[in-house]
Amino acid sequence: HVQLVESGGGLVQTGGSLRLSCAASGRTLSCYAMGWFRQAPGKERDFVASISWSGGSTYSADSVKGRFTVSKDNAKNAVYLQINSLKPEDTAVYYCAASGVYGSPSNGYEYDYWGQGTQVTVSS
Repeated sequence: HVQLVESGGGLVQTGGSLRLSCAASGRTLSCYAMGWFRQAPGKERDFVASISWSGGSTYSADSVKGRFTVSKDNAKNAVYLQINSLKPEDTAVYYCAASGVYGSPSNGYEYDYWGQGTQVTVSS
């Protein structure tokens, strides 16, 4: 089993930056692809970015491409999301998740374990 805990969210102004962290326990993340999703109140959970088992392949949603960067540190058993040039529409609860699917999956059903989320709020 895998337990995931996100941190690093907060209140920032438009154009600001944040780095979200996801710490894992129970099993090494070298066995899993990792993904980030976000969900605003009353909206569905949306894919943000993902990274493969080895960290050699990443994939990002078009809405965040060029602004968000996902990375993985298997030695620290952690995954990160660097968020730059934040926009108000980025406001959401951000979740990290672990997947046994090959590659860098972008669908929620491909993920087996989820963290509790961390709030990101962007003011204009």
